[in-house]
Amino acid sequence: MAEDYYQTLGVPRTASAEDIRKAYRELARKYHPDLHPDDDAAKEKFKRVQTAFDVLNDQSKREMYDRYGSSFEGVGQGPAGGGWGGRGPTPGGFPGGGGAEIDLESLFGGGGFGDLFGGGAKPRGRRRATQVPGQDVGVGIEIPFRLAIEGGKTDVRIDRDGKAETISVTIPQGLPDGGRMRLRGQGMPGSGGGPAGDLLLDVRVEPHPLFRRTGDTLEVTLPVSLVEAIEGAKIDVPTPWGTIALKVPAGTSGGRKLRAAGMGVRHANGSRGDLIAEVQIALPDQADAAAMEGLLAAARSCLPATTAGPRTNLRW
Repeated sequence: MAEDYYQTLGVPRTASAEDIRKAYRELARKYHPDLHPDDDAAKEKFKRVQTAFDVLNDQSKREMYDRYGSSFEGVGQGPAGGGWGGRGPTPGGFPGGGGAEIDLESLFGGGGFGDLFGGGAKPRGRRRATQVPGQDVGVGIEIPFRLAIEGGKTDVRIDRDGKAETISVTIPQGLPDGGRMRLRGQGMPGSGGGPAGDLLLDVRVEPHPLFRRTGDTLEVTLPVSLVEAIEGAKIDVPTPWGTIALKVPAGTSGGRKLRAAGMGVRHANGSRGDLIAEVQIALPDQADAAAMEGLLAAARSCLPATTAGPRTNLRW
């Protein structure tokens, strides 16, 4: 049965190019013959890893492999024995092609691994430097609630390649708490002409003193006076998109939720959440005793003996 290259690298068939390169780097470090000079099994494993990477790291080869499976090597080949593009094994007996030869200085960070198979022996012929992608860099940042909702620019301090830097980052409109941003090519530099890694920003959003967010819905507690609750009113309510006049119906009780459609979290694709304002009745805090007594008497007169209490349906 033909070997499954995805299983060889330990990645799913839906793996991204970066996932494939990452898995390859890890396996190459683990099984390279320079680290196991007397281990034939490691040498064989490395050859299989190299062959799988040569195919899956090349978009056109990967498409052919995904389409034809075990018979992909017979499709679109050059002269017999040449494999893809007619390339044979590289010096040392490992499969070539796809720019995937190992650059040991990149894999092991120098320190005497520059020659294949150790012992100072120089490989026959000239080896082409491997293009090894740079590592991704992860950074955690915290941004204000308003910036996450409205979007905009912010400065981020990062440590990249041993240097502290400050870069300007554009926060997309509607970014959620815990969201991750990927900045292509802003990570560690590659070697052998390989592309730089990415910068991964894990974003935490500071809480707002008044507004709360659930998905794309913004929630706020809306204080209204007793008069406004009884008579009804139009009340100005601030939102990220400007102040709106929200209608409070006559006879509104505390806890009632009023909806302002489209005034919640917005995204660049046109998606809009709603704003929910929960009514909180605010009693006067500086009324004299006589006024409060009159207010209490009026409230009692509005409760006939036949009216069920407000907590009748409150059960465990």
